[in-house]
Amino acid sequence: MTDKQFTTHTELFDLSGKCALVTGGTRGIGMMIARGLLQAGARVVISSRKADACAEAQKLLSEFGDVRAIPADLSRHDECQRLADLVKADSEGLDILVNNAGAMWREPLETFPDEAWDTVIDLNLKSPFWLVQALLPALRRAGTADDPARIINIGSIGAIHVAHSPNYSYASSKAALHQLTRVLARELGPQHVTVNAVAPGVFPSQMMASTLDAMGDTIAAAAPLRRVGRDDDMAGIAVFLASRAGSYLTGAIVPVDGGIATTATGTPTIVSRTP
Repeated sequence: MTDKQFTTHTELFDLSGKCALVTGGTRGIGMMIARGLLQAGARVVISSRKADACAEAQKLLSEFGDVRAIPADLSRHDECQRLADLVKADSEGLDILVNNAGAMWREPLETFPDEAWDTVIDLNLKSPFWLVQALLPALRRAGTADDPARIINIGSIGAIHVAHSPNYSYASSKAALHQLTRVLARELGPQHVTVNAVAPGVFPSQMMASTLDAMGDTIAAAAPLRRVGRDDDMAGIAVFLASRAGSYLTGAIVPVDGGIATTATGTPTIVSRTP
């Protein structure tokens, strides 16, 4: 082995000079990821449907680095294209694409409506595909054999095990997103683009606040690590996948849930998270 094969600890996780897009980056898991990428040195664009949420998140995240927020309704194909065009206009290449924006719809089987499928599938499954299509030229320009561009899809442990809550379209969309991750990984690897998915468990967020208030102790008890997720847990996996440390990983679905989904043996099943 030669000295050139060794990288310092700092270099392994350094994202200085990289450009990233994090969809749904104004709250919850998306904001955790955006913060982690910013702290590692990346320049980050975040998006969300609401302009006021974008402005507030940009203000909060600006203390960690160079961040720009763009309002966009990513359930629409034309809005995905518009966001992609704005990102490409701002930077020649795109090093990191994090497909995090998502929706959940909980309702019993007997009354589960048609729109619950279209709303959830459009945002959770079609949107990541549309963004990959629109941003692939920029990802190709950024990626090299030694340092590929990265696509990180945010799936769910709800696509690995069956939760008790009636979230039919959500769980199905996330399972499809996991498989789409594998399909794209095989196709884009030779083009110097890696594609991986993170499958989060329960993390504190606005959408999960009432659930955690009502059954936070039960959720923690169901995890072998006996706790729910923390901001740094999500920031850390995103930085790993986006950095030199994760450059030889593609087509992987990484559960970040304290071991709940992968070690379940009849322990209490929990409600899946929403980005």
